[in-house]
This record gives sequence, structure tokens and C-alpha cells, in this order.
Amino acid sequence: MVAQLVANGVRRVYGVPGDSLNGFTDALRADGTLRWIHVRHEEGAAFAAAADAELTGDLAVCVGSCGPGNLHLINGLFDANRTRVPVLAIAAQIPSNEIGSGYFQETHPQQIFSECSVYAELVAHPSQMPRVMEIAMRTAIEKRGVAVVVIPGDIALQEIEDERVSVITRARPHVTPAEDELRAAAELLNGGDRVTILAGAGVEDAHDEVIALADTLGAPIVHALRGKQFIEHDNPFDVGMTGLLGFASGYRAMMDSDVLLMLGTDFPYQQFYPPQARIVQVDLRGEQLGRRVPLDLGLVGDVADTVRALHPMLQHKKKRRHLQDSLKHYRKTREKLDDLAAPSKRGRAIHPQYVARLVDELAAPDAVFIPDVGSPVVYAARYLTGGGGRRIIGSFLHGSMANALPQAVGAQSAYPERQIVTLSGDGGLTMLLGELLTLTQNDLPVKVVVLNNSSLNFVELEMKAAGYVTYATDLENPDLAAVATALGLKGIRVERSKDLPGALQEILDHDGPALLDVVTEREELTIPPAIQAEQVKGFTLYALRTVFSGRGDELLDLARANLRQLF
Repeated sequence: MVAQLVANGVRRVYGVPGDSLNGFTDALRADGTLRWIHVRHEEGAAFAAAADAELTGDLAVCVGSCGPGNLHLINGLFDANRTRVPVLAIAAQIPSNEIGSGYFQETHPQQIFSECSVYAELVAHPSQMPRVMEIAMRTAIEKRGVAVVVIPGDIALQEIEDERVSVITRARPHVTPAEDELRAAAELLNGGDRVTILAGAGVEDAHDEVIALADTLGAPIVHALRGKQFIEHDNPFDVGMTGLLGFASGYRAMMDSDVLLMLGTDFPYQQFYPPQARIVQVDLRGEQLGRRVPLDLGLVGDVADTVRALHPMLQHKKKRRHLQDSLKHYRKTREKLDDLAAPSKRGRAIHPQYVARLVDELAAPDAVFIPDVGSPVVYAARYLTGGGGRRIIGSFLHGSMANALPQAVGAQSAYPERQIVTLSGDGGLTMLLGELLTLTQNDLPVKVVVLNNSSLNFVELEMKAAGYVTYATDLENPDLAAVATALGLKGIRVERSKDLPGALQEILDHDGPALLDVVTEREELTIPPAIQAEQVKGFTLYALRTVFSGRGDELLDLARANLRQLF
């Protein structure tokens, strides 16, 4: 197994050891080629492998011992599979002769992991190997997903008959729609007066082609969150994001369109699609077409290949009013967002927008940013910029708390010399707090920036929008900088805006792992791009219920923190 991994370019294995893994870990030790990244929780191992695979594009490996050990992998594996990155999970099993007896720690991983994998199989006899490993690796690479090899510890220790080692290379076919389909798409796009492009993660490696297409069509480009890092930079047609994390200009450019061209995106929120527009979707996976919104035309193809084939069929649009209006609206929206990213008044907690803006300004040109799910993702989406080699990754499809720190472990392990910066929530950080020890134990110089508002902040916002009094969202946090220092990191705590730039620069310059604990405004609202009537109703109910519950001072704090967003 180890020889197969080494031959296929794997250089790291993430996991926690256990007796059912002894054969594998000892073979890894004896080989000496693979680096064992010892994490403190198997969930962290899976998230780390997912980040490693996403950034490098190569197969990454995580392991879990039998029963509870490999069960802990499941959340990170769900994330990897939904993000479509190649991860091999080796799940040890109880002794083969005990399977089915209710033995100590018995589970059936091949069934448990079936929903979060593209391949999951039990090795019941050594004659199945190395063939099962080959199939698993190839499936993970070609389908861009998670493959799980389940192997009992006793089987792993048996002699193998076939010692061949196969090198698997990823196929890179060119995929374009048929000629008549391209002509149908061109007819729809040529006939539109207000074309808008929605770009997702599928525009990776198609930046220049999509920009040229937008120029021809006079089309504003709206990006989904996972497309941000690939299309936002060096883009004179960009008008921002739409959706729950987006802002008004992206929403408006979508809603004002008469033809919407979806490129490599599975943007999930149906309420943000224009009801009147004709819609063309391009995706490499045919099963994605029409999944979110009814289509006028669906095309199976790689985005870059498809755009190159389609472009000569398109007419250069002279009427560009829709583009000009969208760009003007974007400039106003961007100015408003930038105004919010300012230092707080004296005596007030730090605005999280200011933290995100400074992180963007001070980080390295090729930094990797990793926000936690929740409010950190909102600020990352609005204030962190890509381009110049920068990347922005996270749990953007699975939406798991506590993703940032373990993903940073994988990112830094894959790129030891690169600056890896998390935008962590206090809830997410403390959920997998032990992974700070993974940083020190493995000499990983990750920079952890914590938005510490002593609450599950995004959950509170959801409660307020739905009309509920906030409940069970308080977090009693210690001094997180002091905790980090005790664990071997450099820790700094900041409570005033004027101290933030110097402290952040000190953290980023530190030669080793470091954590910046920033006390941020708890009552900050993240205003969605379109305020729905139900949300207004919800906030009204929240205000009434809050007053009646004797917590009227909370409303005053909310008003003080957010008046600047409303005027």
C-alpha cells in the first residue's frame, strides 16, 4: 500500500495511529518517504487532506483506525467529496474473523461512507490487493472525489501475491458540446439585450476566455463564492457576488438580465435566479444541468473549451447599457462596503470588516486564505481578494463549522514556504482547538486570525432574521491568545482598532505558528443583497420578543453597531 502511494506522488498522510493501523503505519515508517502528519482528531485529518488535494490538485491521503477512529473522518470526507477533490481514505477494520459478531468497535465503513464517496470497498483477502488500491486511487482521481479502502488490520499484515506498483495519471480530455448545441447557445446569447454571466468554480483555468466572452457580449460577470478566486481578479466586468453572502450589485446584475449564462457553477439558491431570463448552463457534468433552475439550453463541456468554441459564433454587442449600469452599481456597492471596513469608534469593539480588510492588505501576494463557516465567510467573500497566486478555500459546499484550522494544516503541509492565513470564528476554532497542537508538533507556521465575538454569531443573525430571541448562542471564551501561547504558538490579543494593524503585521511576520485573538463587534449585521419581506417581519418580531423578554439593551447595542450600514 505504501509503495503504491509513493509511486503515485503522495508525500503526506494525515491521521491518528491505532492498533488496527499498525501494519500500515509501520510500513510507512520503514519506507521513510511519506511524511506522517499527526493530527489530534481524525476529522482534522480529513479536512487537511481535502485542503491539500484542492490546492495541489493531487491525490491526498488520510487514515483512521477501526470503529470510532475512521468514523471521525466522515465530516471532512463529506466536505472533500462535495468539493470534488481527490482524497483516498484508508479505514482500518476490526479483525476479519470477527466481522458480523458485534465485536468491540465494530462498524461497517463501506456502508457508512457510501454517501460521501465515489468508491468504497472492503478488502477481505490479500489477493484483492493491489488491485483495489489501484481502482480506488484511479476513481478518486478521475471522478474527483473520495475513495475509501476498508481493510482489517489482520489482512493488512498478510503476505501479498502480486507486488506490482502502478502509476496512475489523470486523463485530461477536451470536452466541447456538439456544433448544433453551440449554435443554439449563440442564437440565445446574440438575441439577448441584457446578458449576465454567472461564473463558478468551473471557470478555473478559463479566466482569459471568460473575460473575452464578457467583452463580446457586453456582459457583467457575477461570481459564485467558489468562483471568486478564479475570475474576480484582473476583471473589468466583475460586479461582485450574489446570494446570501453577496451584495446588491451582483444580485441586481442577475435580476436585470434577459439572458443568463451559467459557467461551471452549481449555485444552489433558487431565489436568487432571475425569473424572467432565458438561461444557458455549461457544465462538465451533465447531471448538474438544470438542477437549480429550469434551463432553455444545457451544454455538457469544459468551460474553457466550450467558450473557445462558442466565441467565434457570437456578435459583438454595441449596446452596453446593461453592463454600464451594472458596473456603476457595483462601484457604489463597493464604496459602501469599503466604508464599513473602518476602525471602530473609541470604546467600541472592532468591526470584523476592518479585520478582513487589513488581512487582505497585509497578507502575502500568494497567500492562501481559509475562512471558517459562518460570518468569517461573509467577510472573506466581501473583502479578501484573489489573483497573483492567491487562493481562497473553505467548506463552501458542505458548510461545516471548524473547517479553517484543519484545512490550514493541509495547506501548510503541502506548501511549507507559503503564507497560510485563517479567518477563524471563535466557535469554529474552539470546536477543534486541539489542532493548534498539530501546528506546533508538525512545525507548521499557520497564521490564525480569530474573530472573537463570544457568540455563534451567524446563528444569532439567522435567529434575528426569523424573529427569534437569541438563545443558546453565547460562548464563554478564555483569552485565546493566552491559550495559544500556552500551546506553543505566538499569541496576541487585540481589543482596540488602533492596535490592530501593528499586531496583525507582527503575527504575519512571525517565523512560526501564531494566533491573533481579535475582540470583534458581536452585534454586527451582515446585510444580504436583497432584504426580503419575511426578514423585515422577522426582525420586527425579534425586537418585540427581545423587549418583552427583558433584553431591550440588546436592541440598543444592535443599533449602535449598525447605524453606519443603514445611512
